[in-house]
Amino acid sequence: MEELANQKTFKSYLVLWSGQLFSLLGSMVVHFIIIWWIQEKTNNPIFLAIASLMYFLPMLIATPIAGVLSDRINRKKIILVVDSLQAVATFILIMLFLMNFTEIWIIFIFLAIRSIFQGFHYPAISSVIPLMVPKDKLSRINGINFLFSGLVQLIGPALAAALSLFLTFHQILWVDIITFIIALIPLLLIQIPSVERKESSTSADKPSFYKDFKEGFVLLRSIPVLLTIIILAMFLNFLIQPLGVLLPYYVNTLHGGTLNEYAIVSVSMNAGMILGAIVTTKKKNWNHKILTTFIGVVILFLGYAYLALIPTGFFIMMILGLLIMGITLPIINTIFQTIEQTIVPPDKIGRVMSIDSTLSMMISPIGIILTGLLSVSLGVTPLFLYCGIVGVAITLATYTFTNIRHFEKEKKTDSDTHSTSDEN
Repeated sequence: MEELANQKTFKSYLVLWSGQLFSLLGSMVVHFIIIWWIQEKTNNPIFLAIASLMYFLPMLIATPIAGVLSDRINRKKIILVVDSLQAVATFILIMLFLMNFTEIWIIFIFLAIRSIFQGFHYPAISSVIPLMVPKDKLSRINGINFLFSGLVQLIGPALAAALSLFLTFHQILWVDIITFIIALIPLLLIQIPSVERKESSTSADKPSFYKDFKEGFVLLRSIPVLLTIIILAMFLNFLIQPLGVLLPYYVNTLHGGTLNEYAIVSVSMNAGMILGAIVTTKKKNWNHKILTTFIGVVILFLGYAYLALIPTGFFIMMILGLLIMGITLPIINTIFQTIEQTIVPPDKIGRVMSIDSTLSMMISPIGIILTGLLSVSLGVTPLFLYCGIVGVAITLATYTFTNIRHFEKEKKTDSDTHSTSDEN
């Protein structure tokens, strides 16, 4: 595989990345304030559920298309276009609110439009990393990404809440446009390498969208370790949905917590994610990537089950559990992304990441719907407990009964074989 990344492209990536952090901050502020506006306007969990589905479903459809396009079209153009269109959509929403068009369906359409743009943005920006970052820096850069993303997730809601004290809803939306302009400047200043595709001149051999997307699945089937982890991630993502959906109910109704306690509990998991991201930035190489990933997942779901056993009102225990869960997430995700980025060819990384993202997101709307039904029939605390136990069981079974645990040994054997062949 040709190494495209070098010191020059790495410096360019850091410039691009700094601008994208501002873009992410703007998106976090806008999403937080929109969800809060829906809550205040409707005071109805059904509308919040609809808002969640409007956020997930369009992205689910757009992401696989975006993955193929990011392997066929210049990534810089994709990022520039979708970010620009998102800023335009925000500007239109601001104008509608200034004209007193404040119906809830307008917000739902806006969420769907933003979701589509996010579906195009993620594969494009993710596939840029292995093109611009040298292999020996991939793990650390992925860790730094998780670290600063976690910081943005802490700052975004706090900034939105602070701005709401002085500004109206539509005035806060200007943050999205301001951060877009900040992110636009470094994007225009740097060059993103393009991967050359070998194409035949005959019409029968010309690449098609279907063929490109199919090649992504074929590639996944040829890399069992990647396919196994992606399928496992689907199941685990399904099981973790009740925590995200029902945490406010869990804190307030079951434990008698106030808004302040809910805020602290919510922040504790993000704080754990920041600590975990710091670990990944300090740790340059992971010698046992697969084993470390599976241990992290087991700890994550043991913490999930532990939440169900906390006595009423013991918020310190709750904070500790979520803090530990948060620490594991960046470690798990960083190692997996590093494996993905090092074993997938650069000209196919976009579609593979989009398939990965699509499969993970596909299960989320189903999980959100079933969470409501199961929380009524089982109860919230038992649901947390069962999901945690099942998550641990699936993880241990995957590690025990598949060949994934032998991946690193096989990779090392292949490397030794190639080295011997080169010497001969």
